[in-house]
Formats: sequence, structure tokens, C-alpha cells
Amino acid sequence: MAVLTRSQAGRPQRRSAWRRRDAAWGYAFTAPVVLGGLAFVIGPLVAVIWYSLHEWNVLANTFTFAGAENYERMLADASLHDSLVASAWFSVGVVVLNISLALFLAVLLNQKLPGTTFFRVAFFSPVVVSLVAWTIVWGFLLQADGGINSFLGMLGADGPNWLRNNVTAMVAVVVVQVFKNVGLNMILFLSALQGVPEEIQEAATLDGAGAWRRFWSITIPMISPTLLLVSILTIVGSLETFALIDVLTQGGPGSSTTVLVYYLYRQAFEFNQFGYASAIAVLLFVIVLALTLVQWQTRKRWVFHEV
Repeated sequence: MAVLTRSQAGRPQRRSAWRRRDAAWGYAFTAPVVLGGLAFVIGPLVAVIWYSLHEWNVLANTFTFAGAENYERMLADASLHDSLVASAWFSVGVVVLNISLALFLAVLLNQKLPGTTFFRVAFFSPVVVSLVAWTIVWGFLLQADGGINSFLGMLGADGPNWLRNNVTAMVAVVVVQVFKNVGLNMILFLSALQGVPEEIQEAATLDGAGAWRRFWSITIPMISPTLLLVSILTIVGSLETFALIDVLTQGGPGSSTTVLVYYLYRQAFEFNQFGYASAIAVLLFVIVLALTLVQWQTRKRWVFHEV
């Protein structure tokens, strides 16, 4: 019968102590993230859901339980329906134009041509500019006697009052939003394009594949993970746009550019309907979550290396 020495008998205890120490360090390092998520994500989400079940008027200092009344009110609110339509048009325009333009610029600037560094900086620079300052400048340019119409006048054309027409106002806010953020997506696409192996491109060229065929059959599948990331970020960002609308159009003319976030803001801080605004915030959360889950679940069909 083997007899354990003192050192051998102490090894399991030391291993157990090391495991406890490693676990303690692991909990210590993850604690800030967990606590931050609870304090700034889960906590506010639960609070908003709780507020949405109440009628809360700050001026009257009333906070009464309303049950599902705020959600029933949303079904009959024509202005909310208009804001959902405006949000849909705005998001579709931003997502389609931003992603396509960013990919086009990334492909151009991925070429080994002189001056590409300058244009990379030029297209990315609006990303780091203050959004309010950027929007104010564009507000002056888009006025009836602003810089854009002055330029069109030099070409012999009369430009509209961009921010006072329902259609042109929506086009204007979409373009301003795209030009502000297209540089970020361009950099992401550019990074992905530089990771595509040149050997695969050269092999496809030797097999007779043209530039268009190589782009669709090699480049797009290879950068599809980045394309998924960009699409999720762009869609979520477009649905959360507020400052641009507030500074540029204030939701007008009429309600043509009153997107869902701006409508939420007006219900809360102009009409003091915090309970109803909280219900709209829950609706916005559900929409963002649903669109993100749809993209995540469909990634297996088109994202490279996903099974």
C-alpha cells in the first residue's frame, strides 16, 4: 500500500487554492463589465418598461398605474404611424446609400494609386467632426439662398428650398447623415479588402475570371463578415438618429422627417407624456432587437466561414 508524502498530500490543496485564486481574479476582472451592464443597460431597460406601464406627468407630479393603456394608445396614434413610416424611409435611404457608397470608395481607395492616403483622410475626417457643427453648416448650405442653390444657379438651374419640401427634406437629412458617417464604414471595408489574399485573385485571373466576376465571387464572400458588422451598425445607428433631425429640420416640414426617436423626444420633453414616451422607447427597442436578430440568424446563408 502506497504512502503519500507530505508534499504529495499538499498538492491537491495547493491546486484548489490556485483555482480559487484564479476564479477570484476572473470575477474581479469581469465585475466592472457586469456591473456596468446591470447599471447602464439592464437597469434602464427594466425602468423604461416599468414607466411604460404608468401615466407619469412630471409637471402635475402624478405617477399612476395605467397597465397596457400606453400600448393601446400607440395602435391608434396616427402621428406615431407617420413617424414609423418616416423612420423606415430614413433608415432604408441611409443603409442603402451608406453601405454602397462606403464599399465603392473602399474599392477605389484600395488601389495602388497616388493620392489614396489623402482621399482616405478626406473621406474619414467628417466622422471626427462634431455632429452639431456638421449639421449647422449643412443647414446653411441647404437654405433657399444657401451654397448649394448658389452653385446650381451658376449652372443655370434653380434649386428648391431643400428643407421646406417633404421629399427634398427627407433626401437632405439622408444625404447629410450618409456623408457624416460613410468614412467609418469605408475604413472598415478597406481593412477587410486588404485582408483578401492576392493569391486567390491571381488564381481566378489565370482561370479567366474578369474583374466583376472576381468581385462578386471572391471579394464579397471574403469580406462578408465585415459586411454583416457594417449592416448591423448602420441599421441601428439610423434608427437612433436624433441630433441631426433636431438641428436640421425639427421633424418638419409637417411630420415628414419626424423619425421615431424624435417623436419619442417630443412626447417626453414637449408634452410631458413620459409614460407614453417610455412605451415608444420599448417599441424602438423591440424593432432594433428584431432587425438585429434577423440579420444574425440569416448570416449562415451568406457570411463566409459561417456554418
